[in-house]
Amino acid sequence: MSIITLTTDFGTRDWFVGSLKGVILGVNPEVTIVDIAHEIPAGDVRAGAFALLASYRCFPRSTVHVAIVDPGVGSHRAAIGVRTADYVFVGPDNGVLSFALGREKVVEIRRLDNDEYFRKPVCNTFHGRDVFAPVAVRLTQNIPFGSLGERLTDYVRLDWPQPRQDGGRIRGEIVYIDHFGNAITNIELADKGVSRLCVPDKLACEAREFYQATPGGQALTLVGSSGFLEIAVNGGNAARMFALTLGDVVEVW
Repeated sequence: MSIITLTTDFGTRDWFVGSLKGVILGVNPEVTIVDIAHEIPAGDVRAGAFALLASYRCFPRSTVHVAIVDPGVGSHRAAIGVRTADYVFVGPDNGVLSFALGREKVVEIRRLDNDEYFRKPVCNTFHGRDVFAPVAVRLTQNIPFGSLGERLTDYVRLDWPQPRQDGGRIRGEIVYIDHFGNAITNIELADKGVSRLCVPDKLACEAREFYQATPGGQALTLVGSSGFLEIAVNGGNAARMFALTLGDVVEVW
């Protein structure tokens, strides 16, 4: 079974995601297509990178992960395919693949410049349909990875803010806000031995094991499904209630 995942900022009200799937199924009708997310904020490469990081390991080996948050579409930014020990990643070389690739053993990186695999004609505003989708589905048909194009030695990396020890506290920041208004931090499961969290001048809350372990409408912190510590409100929207934004400093102890 061949699996292709899609992570984009295309939304679902237009034809964009459906077009990707049509191109994929037109080449290989046996492929399984899985939507990871399509409501990434428009052009938010970092949010797309985090969504991919949080989900890609749920899939079996050899899955082809396609991530398209591409404000530079049609420009000189490269389009790349990356083969790791367990997966294949396809997308623009703007950092959207970098959080996931940072956890993988990279075997080979290729620039997608062999237009034999593209949908013609290529539209400079829709490489998702005309470049990334057709290349991804060809990879499920065992084409030689080296035939994609020029070999590259590295890929564009987004800066990942590392938590740091500050006295008896761990200091991090909010890196993603999900659909429920939960504010996800860069503090990982390994750092979970904490009892309290604060966002200076905004809130302070206790650590709990699940959402309803605190009364309704009250804030808490817990390790969420992404493996990172998050700020939540039982039955509410933490980001809205406390005006939380990306980059807000978080302290835990």
